[in-house]
Amino acid sequence: MAGERSTRNRVARSILDHGPSTVAELAGRLGLTQAAVRRHLDALVADDVVEARKQRVYGTRTRGRPAKVFALTDCGRDAFEQSYDKLAVDALRWIAEREGGQAVAAFARARVAAQARAYRKAIEAAAPGKRTEALAKALSADGYAATARSAPLPRKGEQLCQHHCPVVHVAEEFPQLCEAETEIFAELLGTHVQRLATIAHGDGVCTTFIPKMSQNDHRSTNASASTAGRNPA
Repeated sequence: MAGERSTRNRVARSILDHGPSTVAELAGRLGLTQAAVRRHLDALVADDVVEARKQRVYGTRTRGRPAKVFALTDCGRDAFEQSYDKLAVDALRWIAEREGGQAVAAFARARVAAQARAYRKAIEAAAPGKRTEALAKALSADGYAATARSAPLPRKGEQLCQHHCPVVHVAEEFPQLCEAETEIFAELLGTHVQRLATIAHGDGVCTTFIPKMSQNDHRSTNASASTAGRNPA
């Protein structure tokens, strides 16, 4: 099975290195039979790593059906090395050097506020006792793999746990991203919250404590929170 995956990765890598390729071209480059290449391509298509296209013909078109080529999908390209984290860190360093840390914080708040529009709709549609759970589901839709659960005693309230952070490598250097996120959680839930742990700080899960709200608190959920916990990083 590992050998199959390794060969499949070689097929995808060959398409990345050489561009859209026919079965015959892939077989020639990789030293495989065309039947073996087709089998691996079928699996890669099923996994949305590659897609079949008609080959573009430049100049006079010959008779017969245009050859089919296989190209990487966006999903397939994302599986290979990317420099998005480095680009983001470089951009924020540039901002910090020229405008200072407050500019980075302002960027972080604006970024999270834009994301929070969808979160706010989900929270407002939820029952009072289900708002943390609604926020967790909205975060999961953005790739944070979030869950909500009762906080362990003696704390009274809930814990919002984010098991994945798509921007962890950037947040390691710029904790303003975590701080802005914590502030927006407080605003959305209408209560103070406390960030207990972050993946960027070396913890296994980003954990935010949301204290149990009274009925009066639930009625004023849309009000801004007076304080927000800070990221320990």
